[in-house]
Amino acid sequence: MAKMHSRRRGISGSKKPLLDQAPAWVSYKPDEIEALITKLAKQGLSQSQVGLILRDSYGVPDVEKIIGKKLGRVLKEKNMSAEIPEDLHALIKKSLQIKKHLEAHKKDMHSKRGLQLTESKIFRLVKYYKNNGRLPASWKYV
Repeated sequence: MAKMHSRRRGISGSKKPLLDQAPAWVSYKPDEIEALITKLAKQGLSQSQVGLILRDSYGVPDVEKIIGKKLGRVLKEKNMSAEIPEDLHALIKKSLQIKKHLEAHKKDMHSKRGLQLTESKIFRLVKYYKNNGRLPASWKYV
């Protein structure tokens, strides 16, 4: 599949192993993992950061295989999920950094093009999330 704003193909990434159930060597029970998730989320960590910490520090290879539901679903049930989805938040943050750069360097046309591409990705994601109900219909990126 081609990348969104270039004529090149993307590189393939690593895939998770196809396992039906959780590995036997995981020592945590599902309720303990849910408690860890809520503890880490209360510290202000994002969903992906919580998953990385669970994997690297606690040795939990896959939350979904152990608990039976995804990490985002656990956060949503506990009313701890972010208002704006994480990928959209990262793109908005990136566009703000580019705008700040363009205030100081008005003739940087490469950055201006990068801002256009980033904002087009934001608009596509906003349209997707509005259609899926993750964002309210009145939400606007300005």
